[in-house]
Amino acid sequence: MNALTVALLRSLRTLGRGRVWLLIFAPALAGVLLCIGLAIFLLDELNALLVALPPFTWLAGWGALALAKIAALLGGWLVILSVAFVVALLLAAILVMPLLLEDLARSDYPDLARLGRDSLLASTWHSLSAVGLFLLGWLVTLPLWLVPGLAFFLPLFWMAWLTRRTFAYDALTMHATDEESRQLRRRHALPFWLLGMLIALLTHVPLIGLLTPTLAALAYTHYALEALRQTRQGAVISLGDSPSLLESAS
Repeated sequence: MNALTVALLRSLRTLGRGRVWLLIFAPALAGVLLCIGLAIFLLDELNALLVALPPFTWLAGWGALALAKIAALLGGWLVILSVAFVVALLLAAILVMPLLLEDLARSDYPDLARLGRDSLLASTWHSLSAVGLFLLGWLVTLPLWLVPGLAFFLPLFWMAWLTRRTFAYDALTMHATDEESRQLRRRHALPFWLLGMLIALLTHVPLIGLLTPTLAALAYTHYALEALRQTRQGAVISLGDSPSLLESAS
């Protein structure tokens, strides 16, 4: 059984703990309320703005005004859903992730020494910078939506990118040194991407979509901490609150 499957199965097992659902629903509820508010107060204005911008003006110029309006409406909803997802992701990364990581470290990975830096400021800055790059990339590639197939692929790509960049980093901050974190994120780049793409696909499932930020935090934590455990191969253990380095048995 590969490591990605193990992480997903452990995540499903963790969902059996009632207290975890409180952490899952908090960002989701905030995202739902924001989505409803934006749809009520901003959707019409957003559609009008998008119709006046490329690539929608190109469609209107080609005589496909009705198609341009439909595309703008779809684009407006995608913007609202993306904003709601990003807000839910930020809440999950900044507020929920430390609580979830603490809970999983104590119950599932008690043998793993904490050699990282548990810095709320660093985690917040990393998450906000990732969101900034996500929004820039999303806007820059918007004209590519006219290319057949890319209108489906690009939103998935950017959500997967944002999820991977945010949670692959946050999952390791408490336990891994800076060097360990860099090596693991580089060595496991493909599984982290696949996990991000799976989460991105789930965001488009009704009712489940806004739950995915915390589900992503859960899955990335299980994968990253097990990868760190395998990398150390028992060379690092925790004695009480004080980590000790021991010679590897090998």
